[in-house]
Amino acid sequence: MIRTNNISFSYAEYEKTDELDSEDMELVIAARESALNAYAPYSKFRVGAAVRLETGLIVRGANVENAAFPSGICAERSALSNSISNHHKDKPIAIAIAAMTEDGLTEDSPSPCGNCRQVIAEEELRIGNQIRIILSGKNKTLIIASISSLLPLQFNRKKMKIILP
Repeated sequence: MIRTNNISFSYAEYEKTDELDSEDMELVIAARESALNAYAPYSKFRVGAAVRLETGLIVRGANVENAAFPSGICAERSALSNSISNHHKDKPIAIAIAAMTEDGLTEDSPSPCGNCRQVIAEEELRIGNQIRIILSGKNKTLIIASISSLLPLQFNRKKMKIILP
C-alpha cells in the first residue's frame, strides 16, 4: 500500500518592517547592520544574521567568503558559532537574517541555505527549544516558528541513535 503525505507550514508575513514588534525590529536592524560587515568580494551578496539569546543579548554574524570555496562561512552559522562559543549557556530564541547586494537590501526575504538549516536544526536539538526565524527583505519580512518548517524530515542524532547529554 502506498500512502501520499503532504508537508506544509504556516508563517507570518509582514509587508512593512515597522509592523514588527520592537524586539523583532531590533533583531532585524542588527541583522541588516551585520550585513554591512560581510566580506563578499566574489558574490557581492552580503548577508547578516543576528541571534537573540534568552537573556536578551543579541549576537551577530556576517558571511565571510574565501577564494578557496567553500572555505567561507554563512552569516547564520557565523552568528550561531559566536553564540555557542561565547554564550553557550544562554540559549538562542530567535535569529534574523537580512541580505544586501550592491543595490542595497534585497527585495525579497533571504532564506537560509541547506547547510545553515542543518546547523539551526542541530542547535534547536542541542538547546531543546525552537528558534524563531525572521527573514527580512525590503518588500516583506517572514517569521517562521522553527527550522522544522524549512527543513522537514531533517537528519539529526535521533536518526543516528546517538544519545548525548
